[in-house]
Amino acid sequence: MSWDEDTERWMRRWRSMPFFGREAFEDLDRIFDEMFKEMLNNVPKELYRERRLPGGGTVREVGPFMYGYSMTIGPDGKPVVREFGNVKPSTRASPLGFRRPSLEIKEERDPLVDVIPEDGKIRVVAEVPGVERSDIKLNCSEKVLTIAVDAEERKYFKEIDLPAEVDPKVSKATYKNGVLEVILTKVTKKKLKGESITID
Repeated sequence: MSWDEDTERWMRRWRSMPFFGREAFEDLDRIFDEMFKEMLNNVPKELYRERRLPGGGTVREVGPFMYGYSMTIGPDGKPVVREFGNVKPSTRASPLGFRRPSLEIKEERDPLVDVIPEDGKIRVVAEVPGVERSDIKLNCSEKVLTIAVDAEERKYFKEIDLPAEVDPKVSKATYKNGVLEVILTKVTKKKLKGESITID
């Protein structure tokens, strides 16, 4: 049999199958089109651009989209998973009431962050590539460190719950090759001196 005859026989068999016929693929195509349109509706306007080509055509650009995770073993022996990027998997209620998988898209990226407790200090290391040192804004309270970057090309935002209280006035930060390192000093609580009490 020739290739054409094999192909024609396969096509006849494919069309006769109730589920795998042309209608099933048309339904899949329609479902994917609807999913893509729904995804575009959830994209922040800052991540959606159109530009003109020299020939007069138009190109639509969407993104950048970034999602990743890091997995390490914590001090208690259990895995610790940290997500980063500007796309987060989530679920959304459907019109029928059940929850279905969805994507939450933000303009700001969540940087990959490591929080390393040390003797008397907490070291926070964050990956924020593609920005200048002057674009990075740090804010710290006793229990939360906030990293915010609002540059023209890239935006980052992360609130980090610290594992111990720190003194925000005693801190040091460096930025080199896209890596931000913040060293915070833990608050040492003064022990109250005991006083003897006389019994009447």
